[in-house]
Amino acid sequence: MTAQIEQDHTRATLMPADRAMLDYAAKLTRKPGDMVEADVAALRAEGFNDRAILDIAQVTAYYAYVNRIADGLGLSLETYWAEGENPSGLPVESGRKSHG
Repeated sequence: MTAQIEQDHTRATLMPADRAMLDYAAKLTRKPGDMVEADVAALRAEGFNDRAILDIAQVTAYYAYVNRIADGLGLSLETYWAEGENPSGLPVESGRKSHG
């Protein structure tokens, strides 16, 4: 399922609340100026409370911020991160570019 979500979350088999959360995060990432109260209302309709909505917005914004800083400084991931591994053996996100 992780691969489905990474490729296109809209085509993955998800619970409605998970889909709403990912739709919100994707829109906030790709078109932040288009966010409106209806986007928050969609999360509330799926059972998210204000704290959960704040958490979703903050995590999404944090990742955008960190990626912008790294990209702005010309940084790239170490090879093991780009390949989906890390020294701890835990899975990691992919999607950022690596320059080896």
